[in-house]
Amino acid sequence: MQQIHLPTLGARYWAALCLASIFGANMGDLFAHNLGLGHVAGLPYLALALAIVLVTERFDRSVHQVYYWTAIIIVRTAATNFADFAQGDMKIPRELVMAGLTAALVIALFASWQFAWREQSTKDSASDTVLRADAGYWVSMFIAGTLGTVIGDYCSHNLGLGDGGAALLLVPILALLFVIARNGLLRSLPYYWLTIVMVRAAGTAVGDYEAGRHMLGLPLGTLVTGTLFVALLAMWREPKAQLVPAER
Repeated sequence: MQQIHLPTLGARYWAALCLASIFGANMGDLFAHNLGLGHVAGLPYLALALAIVLVTERFDRSVHQVYYWTAIIIVRTAATNFADFAQGDMKIPRELVMAGLTAALVIALFASWQFAWREQSTKDSASDTVLRADAGYWVSMFIAGTLGTVIGDYCSHNLGLGDGGAALLLVPILALLFVIARNGLLRSLPYYWLTIVMVRAAGTAVGDYEAGRHMLGLPLGTLVTGTLFVALLAMWREPKAQLVPAER
């Protein structure tokens, strides 16, 4: 993606990403269950939607972040469905799925660093070097989202905490990561992706809890989290100086 379409790292970015994780978890379940697509049938449509977003973005020279955040929601939705397919439909033990996804994420990040990000980081004077939003970035985001979903479900089901208990466990862990990183550690590549995984894990637990039968329910829960996500981005604006970096 062009730099003019990327957000900057900061409180607004992470707050929006947390809401996007909850919203995307709800969207994944809505696709699979309420729309009757199951965990697999919807994936080609999501892949096509992502391709359209990424191709269209290349021709747009206006300064905004719609493409980035739309892609985040699409990838998060797909990750939810793929995680449910692996651990549910395929009945692969969650421990094995988590191990495989962790290895896949490490490989994806290493390959991206070796073949794209390291060379670019020597040329790029921008401070947000972890926000590449290229092919390697979106592959890593999909893997991290899938891993986070399985971790959230593991805490809910394998540890017997339920969705509410998993949320009470994972949200403080995520908050602790933010506290530890208050001096800029979130701009470190390993720490950034560790935090992404935990955002997805906590978002899965919170999303499943608020969309449960005894809370808002899935359709209303999805509507509420989607509305909050859009409202946050619309009302919490970045300073104009942060919105006009050079094109990447």
